[in-house]
Amino acid sequence: MSLKVIGSGFGRTGTMSTKLALEELGFGPCHHMVEVMQNPGQPAHWAAIARGEEPDWAEVFDGYAAQIDNPGAVFWHELSIAFPDAKIIHTERPEEDWWASYDYTINRFWQNRKNIALPPAVQSVFEDMDKILHQGSDAGLDRETAIAAYRANNAKVREVIPANKLLVFNPIDGWEPLCRFLEVAIRTSEFPRSNARSEFWSLFGGEPVVR
Repeated sequence: MSLKVIGSGFGRTGTMSTKLALEELGFGPCHHMVEVMQNPGQPAHWAAIARGEEPDWAEVFDGYAAQIDNPGAVFWHELSIAFPDAKIIHTERPEEDWWASYDYTINRFWQNRKNIALPPAVQSVFEDMDKILHQGSDAGLDRETAIAAYRANNAKVREVIPANKLLVFNPIDGWEPLCRFLEVAIRTSEFPRSNARSEFWSLFGGEPVVR
């Protein structure tokens, strides 16, 4: 199986809702950070990438029809070259909304990761993610640095990906733009809504006590 859809948006831009939508539309399984945590075959691939080894992307994403969210989104450009027929979905939301969600969830997680009781296998996964996402720093990002990175990624996607292969997508827009882009029948059901802040922390046994 080759990736048909590549996600290039940062986490906390509606990636879980989009994952569920893609799977409902037949573009599944869809790779997401939760797959790295829950699929026993995934951590070894990302550990090798964290060591600086050249990945075989077809092997990393074997069995997946789509990819969205980190860690795959870090390598969206490389994936667009490895899977030239794939379409790119760039999840995006207003930057202040994104920062508020990111700071309370992902950023807070990295700042307090060592105080969160994670199973050893999951802790190992995030040590590798540390190297891939933050170059080994778990101090978290300040607002200005984070938003600058967010803006830069949003701009680079638009610059690099041809317009006919790119959908800039906010899940609040619902089924129509996503279905038209993927050339499938437009769903009339409610669009998936998932990964609220409380859902994020439920993956780690609750919010950390300290920040």
